[in-house]
Amino acid sequence: MNIAVLYGGRSGEHEISLISAASIVRGIKKENKVILIGITKEGKWYLQDDSEYQKVIKDSKAALAVTADEAKAVSVIPGAKNNSFVVAGKPLNVDVVFPALHGTYGEDGTIQGLFEMCNIPYVGCTHLASAITMDKEKTKMIWQSVGLPVVPYVCMKRSTVLNSVVYDAALEDIEKELGYPMFVKPCCAGSSNGASKATNRKELSFAIMDAFQWDDKILIEKSINAREVECSVTGNSVTFPAESDTEEVVAYIPGEIAPSHTFYDFDAKYNDPDGAKLLIPAALSENDLEKIRKTACAAYKALDATGLSRVDFFIDRDTKAVYLNEINTMPGFTQISMFPKLCDAAGLHFEDLVELLITEALERYKAKDSLNTSR
Repeated sequence: MNIAVLYGGRSGEHEISLISAASIVRGIKKENKVILIGITKEGKWYLQDDSEYQKVIKDSKAALAVTADEAKAVSVIPGAKNNSFVVAGKPLNVDVVFPALHGTYGEDGTIQGLFEMCNIPYVGCTHLASAITMDKEKTKMIWQSVGLPVVPYVCMKRSTVLNSVVYDAALEDIEKELGYPMFVKPCCAGSSNGASKATNRKELSFAIMDAFQWDDKILIEKSINAREVECSVTGNSVTFPAESDTEEVVAYIPGEIAPSHTFYDFDAKYNDPDGAKLLIPAALSENDLEKIRKTACAAYKALDATGLSRVDFFIDRDTKAVYLNEINTMPGFTQISMFPKLCDAAGLHFEDLVELLITEALERYKAKDSLNTSR
């Protein structure tokens, strides 16, 4: 089987993708052919040399790189199925795509829509689910509509800050509704890019302006004294109840993040090896662990998620209340990432996890390809 791994991308999480993709490549069984397509920070696609593949196979700590060679620029032909990706006039003959892309233009439905136009199987959520889950406000609105718990929040659009009177009034309303401290984050960004904590009006204004560097819409959430728990989920919620084991929606052993920093930001997640302790399983009772798993499945299904996701929770230390935080449809696959670690703790080891995701992608494509598209 020819598996195209796309990585890099026009995203603030470009560098994380280079590491995730390398791990995924090492997890693909050797009887398959891996086709590496690197995407630059400007969004250009290039076929990578086999030496790049050999580099990460030989060195378990190596990350992939993106080499921009115009002779190997990739063109895309919509509707051409496995011949959709072309280099120098020659189709790459791709059977399935594994988009190891995080954040904008990789996890937000844009590239998934391109795969749909190409009529080619791909790992992960559909274009619709990807687009919705990338938007934290819309995700919370859907969860609330089906009775799932979320932390109190306010959404602000860029137009609010353009009028000082409107902006000052908005800040007063936010302070009254949420109170300090609070967290500010872009609605459509990942890996805590643009996210910060505010304990007073000055910090709040600074945090808002910083978040608007990443998105035109931001989320401001009430801060709670919370434990952070995460749960990995796989399966196809659109076909639930499943017709096969691959499609069954499964939530794995929840894990807990114990940050050593005040705020679990980008540096704590990816640059500081001591940024947090990962506790697997989370230090919860069996009843609470099961509650997390059931809620994770419900959150996943409410969004019509497919393939994989990591569902993140807050547990209030004071009230013990459980809140959904967010969902990541292409979570990190680095050596210290929670998603593969949680699956591994449940007995689904990395190579088997990668195979499961590829198999699910092929089965989902087969089912959708059998549907009528015209009379």
